[in-house]
Amino acid sequence: MTFAIPYQLRDDLYKSPLLRALQHLRDMTGFSCVDVGAGGGDVSIALAELCGQNGRIYAVDIDPVRRNEIATHAAQFSQVIALTQAAQELTLPEQVDLAYCRFLLLAVPEPKIVISRMIKATKKGGWVILQEPITSCGRVGRLPLSMDSDFVVDPDIGASLLELLVDQDLEVKDAWIEAPVGIGPGAVSSYLEALTDTEVLDEQIVLPPVVTVVGRVNR
Repeated sequence: MTFAIPYQLRDDLYKSPLLRALQHLRDMTGFSCVDVGAGGGDVSIALAELCGQNGRIYAVDIDPVRRNEIATHAAQFSQVIALTQAAQELTLPEQVDLAYCRFLLLAVPEPKIVISRMIKATKKGGWVILQEPITSCGRVGRLPLSMDSDFVVDPDIGASLLELLVDQDLEVKDAWIEAPVGIGPGAVSSYLEALTDTEVLDEQIVLPPVVTVVGRVNR
């Protein structure tokens, strides 16, 4: 099965690994989902498109400003519920069919606790999808990228993502790595300039590769 690209992901440079991950779930109609660390809510709204009017999407972010942005952004999707919570304290009014996060675990001090909370929030037989970067494997020309930020705890957490799943109630169904690549003006260079606040000229750019893990809850 191949998903049509949800409108909300049309310009998402990392949409390819997300769509490949979602193909494991086949028909998502009526699914309940949680998008942990939802940010601006783009993925939450894309999930709402895939789950339909009978679905329910909990868009969770620790920042109440982000929560308000999501609520505004998703006003036409009544099935999107914006919540303000820390990922390590994730608590939902129901168990969901899918728990998802991207670029979240690199910013939390105890990622294994967050994964455990996501699994606990998911039904038996439900799905957990994790997407995290290996930032230092990104390149501008031949020079490695670095991420110096007060918000980032482990910029290379993707390199240990499978290790974090040891002793968790999750059966890994698929895992792989992908990275967008570009040269010259375009979406890839614009993304990097926004990320680093640095102008990029004509070097080849390899954005931070993202490790995607698709797991199924087996407890």
